[in-house]
Amino acid sequence: MKAEQIQKIAIDTLNDLKAIDLVTIDVRGLTTITDMMIVCSGRSSRHVKSMAESVVTAAKQNKVSYIKMEGEREGDWVIVDLADVVVHIMLPTMRDFYRLEDLWEPVQKKREQKS
Repeated sequence: MKAEQIQKIAIDTLNDLKAIDLVTIDVRGLTTITDMMIVCSGRSSRHVKSMAESVVTAAKQNKVSYIKMEGEREGDWVIVDLADVVVHIMLPTMRDFYRLEDLWEPVQKKREQKS
């Protein structure tokens, strides 16, 4: 399954569960870890966990071959690794502190300048 298909499954699932401030970042060419990152927030730890579990369920239903999840016990930042797509679901306080989107922007600008 292509990264774009996996990304759509994750985004549709997160939108159905009212994810807050959902952002996608295309990191192809910036890292070999993954192709796409999705970052969003949840209203509570329970909401964050629920969204992560739903993404995993949807991925399994669509026969995504690689699925790993971390952070579900605490629920303040859960990562769902779908190989070509990595989903970060965070409480707003964690998201404000780590600012993942801002970490990738300088790398992306630097790569564009080299091209």
